[in-house]
Amino acid sequence: MKQVWVKVDPWDKKRVTTALEGGADAVWTPPGYAAEVKTLGKIPVIAPDGDLAPGQDLFEVTLSRADDEADIAAKAKTHPVVVHCADWTIIPLENLVAQCPANLFVEAATVEEARTFLGILERGVDGLVITAADLGEVKQLLRLVKEISPPVELTPATVASVHLLGMGDRVCVDTCTQMGRGQGMLIGNSSAALFLVHAESLENPYVAARPFRVNAGPVHAYIRVPGGKTRYLSELKAGDEVLVVDYSGRTLPATVGRVKIEKRPLMLITATHEGRECSTIVQNAETIRLTRPDGEAVSVVQLSPGDQVLVALEEAGRHFGYKVTETILEK
Repeated sequence: MKQVWVKVDPWDKKRVTTALEGGADAVWTPPGYAAEVKTLGKIPVIAPDGDLAPGQDLFEVTLSRADDEADIAAKAKTHPVVVHCADWTIIPLENLVAQCPANLFVEAATVEEARTFLGILERGVDGLVITAADLGEVKQLLRLVKEISPPVELTPATVASVHLLGMGDRVCVDTCTQMGRGQGMLIGNSSAALFLVHAESLENPYVAARPFRVNAGPVHAYIRVPGGKTRYLSELKAGDEVLVVDYSGRTLPATVGRVKIEKRPLMLITATHEGRECSTIVQNAETIRLTRPDGEAVSVVQLSPGDQVLVALEEAGRHFGYKVTETILEK
């Protein structure tokens, strides 16, 4: 996830509250204001008397010649580095993004600058320090960074079979985000093949819509979370982040507000794509839905062989949630 810090120099209480309300990851203040920031909200303070001290916990470096790039890359191996450049051009920034796998920050005063910095080499810098004077632009910049989430590639798979199973411990993931048509979470028996399980955002005659919820599957199943990782559903708890995905592949991080685990009857769904089989287990109930390629939700009790549903496929295996290149067979 991209980081975003807001510079508050000179001191401005309204600027701090704007940063807090916009979800900033830290505020950067002059000396002597760390305690005052803490009275306004819980957020890391960058200052000599704050949580992160410049020159100790992070570094500021001016890029003036090519030789500076090696110094920046060396510092970025262990600490955040804020790079200053009087006249940014694409090439030096591309060089830095390529050389620094993490911890690379730059200052941004406009939305246009931020878009450029965040898009370099399709990866972008790791964080922005917002220096815009106008509070309206500060809000725009905060939204821009916080709403950035890489898309995922979704593929139509053809349902091969639906089998009823016995009882099991099923997980509902309740988030702090409202989801709509075509949105849900990626769940599956294998991290290499995750089904787009639709949110409970549809009205039905049985229970009220709960657009903040995905009835995801049993405790063993994988779920995609931000950062390209997966986790087991059984691991999730309030305050964790999961990835909301829509039928076009757009993604959005969402905070878990509650996880409900209850014993429910289950069913196994298998599907294929170009000879590759994938599967997931869900609760056997009409309100649990997968997602068709056009974004429409389809109840799992109405699925038939030949129906198409969306899945996310990948070749690599997973080790503690991280993608790895090794032979892993999951059945």
